[in-house]
Order: sequence, then structure tokens, then C-alpha cells
Amino acid sequence: MAATVFGADGAAAKTEPAPQAEPRPPVPAVAASTPAAAVEAEPECVRIKGAEACVGPDGSDRPGITIEDTANDDLHATVEYYLNGYLGTKYVIHNLGRKGEIRGNREIGKIVTFRAAVYEGNHRVRFGRWKTVRNITKYPIKRETRVTPAAARSRSKVCTSTKGASTLCFNEQGPNDRNTVVFACDTSADQYQARAEYFIAGDPTARFEIHQLAGVNTCGKAEHGDLAVSMYRASLFDHNRRVATRLYKYN
Repeated sequence: MAATVFGADGAAAKTEPAPQAEPRPPVPAVAASTPAAAVEAEPECVRIKGAEACVGPDGSDRPGITIEDTANDDLHATVEYYLNGYLGTKYVIHNLGRKGEIRGNREIGKIVTFRAAVYEGNHRVRFGRWKTVRNITKYPIKRETRVTPAAARSRSKVCTSTKGASTLCFNEQGPNDRNTVVFACDTSADQYQARAEYFIAGDPTARFEIHQLAGVNTCGKAEHGDLAVSMYRASLFDHNRRVATRLYKYN
């Protein structure tokens, strides 16, 4: 089994954010371009007890965004992050492997705001401070704007929805496609949050999540290169409480 799993980016229309259970990080200030030498720099990391999250350039030993489990216990390490200064879509990678194993995304944006967290099941038990890095990858993912559920469906081969407000769609790698792309869409004007929960490349030890925070008729998008979605479901949350979901489907 490969040590690292990759993919990610997000987008949504300009609408008011839905209520959140916790404060979100401040929007990163616009900074001057980083010198080309920074692309060859070592990864930037944050650490808490049981987890280490890093963002690194392509040539480093931690390309993209990664999360390592650093404790031999019943908890698992997680990285939570936003891309390109946009707080309407939050990404989460749960590292379900053992101590010393690393999971992550290669596809990141020009700006990455991230933190490490530790979970027990679906309950977060501790988390660190947010850190923002800029211009660390040579070919960053650009954020699409105004992606609607209708547009996501038209660009996807597979979609599934919960009763309520959440839709997950994806278009996989094929003869004419460069990337596997996953959309998480909120389709109802309510207080609930749409989420996509899925696994890629047949790896059961890394669960990916897209939390769509921007409200009705908006979608977040994640890219996963040439790695296919292997299991997926759409879910609906009231803050951190699951209120609706489907059983996982296999692709």
C-alpha cells in the first residue's frame, strides 16, 4: 500500500456562510510573490501531540499537504485546510493508518491555510493553530468560482444525494480526462452543511472530506490527479452532528 494518497481544491459562489460550530481562520493577507528559491524549500509543518501536518513543494519529501500519525494509540491524525484564501470550502484528510504512516493531497492551491487535529472516531479531541503558507508549489490549483450543483452534475459521470441538501458528484480519470474531480454541493437553504466523504485509490486508511460552508447552490471541488474514487457518500451535518447520510457506495 502506498504511503501517501493525493488530491484537492475547492470553489463556490459568493453567498453568506452557513453558521459554524467554531471560528474559522482569518482570510490570509495578500503577500508578494515568493522567490523561486522558495519552491525548493523544505516543507512547512505544524505539530501537536499525536499528529504532524506539513505543506511542501513538489521536490520535497512531503509534496502537497500531508498528515502523519505520530502516536501509537487509538486516536487518528487529521489535517484540516482551506485553499487560496477561500473559507467557503474546508477540506479534511483523516489518516486512519498506524503510527508513522503518512497520508495527504498533492493538489494544493497557491495559498494553503492548515492545522493538525486528532480524532477519536468522528469526535475531534484536540487541534492546533492555523498556519498559512503561500507559493510553495510550482503549479498550484486555481479556485473556480460560481460552481453550482447543476454545473457539477453536467461535468460529472456519477452523482449521489442525501434526502435534504447534500450532493456528491465526481468525474474520474479517463481517456480524455487529466484529473479525477470530486464536487460537494449544498442544494438547500437551511442551517445544515453539505459534506462529501470518500476514499480514493482503493486505500481504506485515508478518508477525504469536503465541507461545503458557503450555502445553498454552491459546490466545493477537490482534484485527485489520476487516482480514482473507490468508495463515497454524501452527508448532511448540523455543525459536527450528522443528520442525514447514505450508505457508502462502491465505485
